[in-house]
Amino acid sequence: MFIEYHTENLQVVPVFGPKAEEVSSRIGHLHVAVDGGWGWANTGGPIIIFGLPSGPHKVDITLASANHHPLDHSVFEFVVSKPGN
Repeated sequence: MFIEYHTENLQVVPVFGPKAEEVSSRIGHLHVAVDGGWGWANTGGPIIIFGLPSGPHKVDITLASANHHPLDHSVFEFVVSKPGN
């Protein structure tokens, strides 16, 4: 699964920490979690998820500042079909 996104007034880049916020308050990244479990930071490009078992799933995406402060949040729900369905 590929999840493409677009941000407004914030550039998604691999820059972190308080010093980064001092340079620009308009940079940040995404915190991504799947099914309330494992997660990672996305610092650009589409979110790519693979290897999920058949059934319902949730992807929790939080837009965060360079210092990890949440700015916005969305949850996407979808179902992975069994092979052959």
